[in-house]
Amino acid sequence: ILKSPNPNAIKEVFDDIFSHIKKKQREHPDNFDQTLWLKQHVKYTGEVLLGHLRYGTHGRNNMFSVHPFIRENNWMTRNLVLAGNFNMVNNTELFKQLIALGQHPKERTDTVTVLEKIGHFLDTEVQELFDRYHDFHDNKTVSDLIATDLDVAKILSRSGKDFEGGYTIMGVIGHGDAFVMRDPNGIRPAYYFHNDEIAVAASERPAIMTVFDVPFENIKEVTPGCALVIKRNGKIKEEYLQKAGEKKSCSFERIYFSRGNDKEIYEERKMLGRLLTEKVLEAVHYDFDTTIFSFIPNTAEIAFNGLIKGIEEYLDLYKIAAIKNKGSDWNENVLKEILNKKPRVEKLAIKDVKMRTFITNDADRTELVSHVYDVTYGQVKNHVDTIVVLDDSIVRGTTLKESIIAILDRLHPKKIIIVSSAPQIRYPDCYGIDMSKMSDFVAFKAAIDLTLERGNNQLLQEIYQDCKKFQHDNSGKVCNFVKQLYEQFTDEEISKKVSEIVKAKQIEAEVEIIYQTVENLHKACPENKGDWYFTGDYPTPNGNRVANKAFMNFMDGKDVRAYD
Repeated sequence: ILKSPNPNAIKEVFDDIFSHIKKKQREHPDNFDQTLWLKQHVKYTGEVLLGHLRYGTHGRNNMFSVHPFIRENNWMTRNLVLAGNFNMVNNTELFKQLIALGQHPKERTDTVTVLEKIGHFLDTEVQELFDRYHDFHDNKTVSDLIATDLDVAKILSRSGKDFEGGYTIMGVIGHGDAFVMRDPNGIRPAYYFHNDEIAVAASERPAIMTVFDVPFENIKEVTPGCALVIKRNGKIKEEYLQKAGEKKSCSFERIYFSRGNDKEIYEERKMLGRLLTEKVLEAVHYDFDTTIFSFIPNTAEIAFNGLIKGIEEYLDLYKIAAIKNKGSDWNENVLKEILNKKPRVEKLAIKDVKMRTFITNDADRTELVSHVYDVTYGQVKNHVDTIVVLDDSIVRGTTLKESIIAILDRLHPKKIIIVSSAPQIRYPDCYGIDMSKMSDFVAFKAAIDLTLERGNNQLLQEIYQDCKKFQHDNSGKVCNFVKQLYEQFTDEEISKKVSEIVKAKQIEAEVEIIYQTVENLHKACPENKGDWYFTGDYPTPNGNRVANKAFMNFMDGKDVRAYD
C-alpha cells in the first residue's frame, strides 16, 4: 500500500509505482509479456486495485488520515482493505459494540471502527465456513472453498446494520473479492460500470467515463442500502443489505464538491446560476451600463454561465419590448443602442494558487486566504461601477472578508455584490464534509448577532437548555432545537447581517450578499434533496443531536466538532 498526505501526493505515489515497475523491467525484460510472472514478481500488477484521493474531514491532513486502511492477517480471506467517503454519526456506539465483543481498537476514529466492524464479521464468516469444511478437506482445499463460498453481502449486511451516517465504502478482501457499499439514504454518491473485461466503481461518473471511454448512459448508480459485490471469479451483482430510507443525496456535492464535468451536475449548476437572475437584476436596479459581472473561484464558473444566460434572456425580452414600444419612431442609432445592451463580463478576480481554501487545514486557512487572490486592473470606473461576483458557496466568510472583498475594493467600485449559488449554510454536516463547527458559519454568526441586537438573549439560553436536556437521548426522536434561532428572522435579514460581518472597517465600497433560496436549490437539483446544511432537516436520527451538540459547543466556548 502506498500513501502520501503531501500536496503532490498523486505524483509521489505514481512515481514510486512506476520506478518499481521500470526497475523490474530493466532486470527482467523478457518476462514483461508474461502476465502470470508479472503478478508473482511485480507489485501493483494485480487484478484488483483500490485507490483514494480524500481530504481530511476533521480539519487535519496527516498520514493516519490517508486511505486505504488495511487489516492484515496470515489467512488470505481474513485480510481486508478499505477506503471510502464516509463519516459515522454514531461512532461512539459502534466503538462500544467492538469493546463488548472483546476487541480493543487502537483508535476511536470511525475509519478504524468501520474497518474492525467489517473485519469482525469477515472473521466470523470465515470461521463458520472453516468449521463446515475442515472435517472433510485439508487446510489448503478449505482455504480455496472459503474464498469461493464467502458471502460478502452477508458480511456487509451484518456489519452495517448499525451504521448511521453517509458512506460509500469500497473494500477488497485478500483472496480477491471486492465490494462497494452505500448508505440507505444515498447521502454519498457511488457509480459503477462493468462489462466482460472490467468492473470499476467511483464516487464520480466522469472519472469512469474518461478513463474507460464509457458513455454516460452505461454508468449506473449504486442503489442506496445495497452493495455492489465483485467476486474473484468475475461474478458481479448488486446485493440488498438493508432497507433504503428516503433518498437524501447530498446537494452540496452538486453545488461545489463534485467535479462539474458530469453531465447532470453541469446542467444543475447552470440552473443554480440562472435562478439567481431576478435577485441579481433587482440588486443592480437593472443597470447594465455601470455593472460588471464576474465570478470566483473557478468552480463557480458553470453557475456564472447560467447567471449570464439568464441575464441575456432577460435582455432579449427587454430589446423586443423596447423595439415594439418605439413603433415607427426609431432610426439606426436608436436600434443600435437597444441591441448593444448586454452584460459587462470581466475576469476581475484571479486565483493565483491552485488550492481550495474551503478544504484547507484549519490551521492554514486564515493565513492562506490573504495570499490566494489578485485582481484585473483598469476595467472598473472608480466609485461608479458595481461589481457582481458569483461564488458557489459562502461557508465561513473568511475568504470573503480577508481576501476577496478586500482585493476587489482596491478597484474602487461603488458597490460589491457577492452572490452565492448555494443557500445560507446554517447547520453542521456530520456525513463526510468538513463543516462540523456551527460557530464557523457566517450565517450562524449573523443570526447570533441579530438575536443579541434585539435583546433576545433568553432564547439562546432556552435553546441551550433544550439541547442539554436531550443530549443523551438515543430514541432517535430528538428535535433540532437550533431551528428556533433562525425562525426569528427572514432570509433577507440574515443576508443583510452577513453583509455587515464580511465588510471589514477599511472597505470603502458598499457590500451586499445575495444567497440562493432553498426552493430554487431543489428546482435546480431535484434528485439531490439532502439539504440539512441549509434547513436543518437531517436524514438520520442522530443528525439533530449533532446540530444541538454544535450549538452547545458554541455556548460553552468549545472549538471542537460536534460528533466523535
